[in-house]
Amino acid sequence: MRDKTTNILLCGVGGQGILLASEIISSALMSAGYDVKQSEVHGMAQRGGSVVAHLRYGAKVYSPLIELGGADFAVSFELLEALRYLPYYNRESKVIINTQKILPAPVSTGVETYPSDILDQLVSRRLAVFPMDAFELARSAGEARAVNMVLVGALSVFLPVKEEILLEVIEGRIPEKVRKVNTEAFVRGREKVGVLQGKK
Repeated sequence: MRDKTTNILLCGVGGQGILLASEIISSALMSAGYDVKQSEVHGMAQRGGSVVAHLRYGAKVYSPLIELGGADFAVSFELLEALRYLPYYNRESKVIINTQKILPAPVSTGVETYPSDILDQLVSRRLAVFPMDAFELARSAGEARAVNMVLVGALSVFLPVKEEILLEVIEGRIPEKVRKVNTEAFVRGREKVGVLQGKK
């Protein structure tokens, strides 16, 4: 499997820590011996704007960009964003979704309506969907802003990287004063996927 290039799409909105999550995943994969290519975060960097990051790993990777229909994994930091990047998914894609809603400007102003059937739309396409309230999991770990670490933990279940390597990378990147709660958030995300897999 090391010869195969694996594609991970991270999407959400500005201010959710997507870049940090992508950097932690990339560092852990490189520590595990993989070649990794990571795009810069695209979209509006300010809080509330749509953001996406591409990450690819394998024995040798030549481009950081994922083609349409090429995502093996998608990690959506916000519910609606999971639907926005639907063209990147395929029948084998595993989609981890934070069910938290962050209303975009057109919805906040009443111009548009937030879809009520997002999860149903994804499941109807026979995708492997792993929904979780990452905001609540992060809050219960002691830091509501650690949503990104919850989702890194959730994705880690599917990565060819030992848990201790990921924890070492997190400890090296997170300030000491919030290291413990971020580590706990990672563990809770990892455990949640285990529970969801048991239900499938």
